[in-house]
Amino acid sequence: MLSAGEQATALLYTLKWLVICVLVGVLAGSASAFFLVALDWVTNYREANTWIIWLLPIGGFAVGLLYHYYAGRAAKGNNLLLEEIHRPRKVIPFRMAPLVLLGTLVTHLLGGSAGREGTAVQMGGAIADQFTFLFRLRPRDRKILIITGISAGFASLFGTPLAGAIFGLEVFILGRLRYEALLPSFLAAVIADYVCLAWGVGHMHFTIPFVPEINATGIASALGAGAVFGIAGMAFAKSTHFFTQQFKQHVSYSPFRPLLGGAVIAIAVWGMGTTKYIGLGIPTILQAFEVAQPWYASIVKIVLTAFTLGAGFKGGEVTPLFFTGATLGNALSGFIPLPMALLAGMGFVAVFSGATNTPLTCTIMAIELFGAESSVFMALACVTAYLFSGHSGVYGSQIIGTPKHLFFGREKGQDIASVAASRKKRE
Repeated sequence: MLSAGEQATALLYTLKWLVICVLVGVLAGSASAFFLVALDWVTNYREANTWIIWLLPIGGFAVGLLYHYYAGRAAKGNNLLLEEIHRPRKVIPFRMAPLVLLGTLVTHLLGGSAGREGTAVQMGGAIADQFTFLFRLRPRDRKILIITGISAGFASLFGTPLAGAIFGLEVFILGRLRYEALLPSFLAAVIADYVCLAWGVGHMHFTIPFVPEINATGIASALGAGAVFGIAGMAFAKSTHFFTQQFKQHVSYSPFRPLLGGAVIAIAVWGMGTTKYIGLGIPTILQAFEVAQPWYASIVKIVLTAFTLGAGFKGGEVTPLFFTGATLGNALSGFIPLPMALLAGMGFVAVFSGATNTPLTCTIMAIELFGAESSVFMALACVTAYLFSGHSGVYGSQIIGTPKHLFFGREKGQDIASVAASRKKRE
């Protein structure tokens, strides 16, 4: 039984973080609302004026110049947030927020293939960390503060407060959660989501009309599909890192990378004769739940997004992962005895799980987006994808806290980028 002293301490802790999380939630939620409205506008403008895609190299060069001369540490993006949680050193520069906002809007306006979660997470983390000065927080509290910013950004962007809260707790260390940050993370996520909705900004809605009963065939099908989704998530992560390395090795002056990459993407889009695979791809994601999609859709999206991000364009990985998973699940419906909409939904969250190593986040997100009826199928797909994606991921600064299986124990404590580099040397 708690003593009166412990209860008083808990009350003070709650009040302290309630004040901080209200500030973080209001600012991060408002930033996400503005970003979503602006993103919708630039996407609609691009689709109505497709000629603008030919300006992608110029836009990429301009953003590359901005980041090269002004970003400093902020150029690390999401990985800087994770590094500051692991080893707090210096407050994240506020300029990360406007730079990533501008860079992402330019990417989507001119036809790059990228997502949006990286922008919201970086804005949330950068905004939150500024309160380190105001409240004179110690390093241990600053870690929690950055987590609240990540949670607030993710939750308000996707309209999933519970998944957003778990994402902030789960993303920076593979296999472990920071329970001392539970209350602040949930507070910031819920408040930010509420603020974004209060601005009148909505989110995607999905329907899975039929979910079969759980039986042996259904369980086996979910495990098999989850393995495929995990491999797709691994392919996405490795492709992104591959193109990033290639551009760094062959183009020494960083602003030239998006210039050259933008030219290749513009030509590729012209050659394909469709804008289906650039931008967020939300119309295709929605269609994947209802009508058959080309079997190669997920492959094209992986390559285009990996090339876009590898060239130095700004954005995120998650919505392209949704696209990849939904279209892959759609294609698998011809081979796996589960409904198309259910497989599309499983892929939607499971490829994300495999690429980001966040199976709990993705399971909760599935429940928030698709309802509890499909939760068992979604959970099986997410955890299986997490296992089959191996010790890889889109966030190189993730630390391996607990390996995914006992055969990998020797590399516990390393970050994903270091593991990949050491494995490459051994090979």
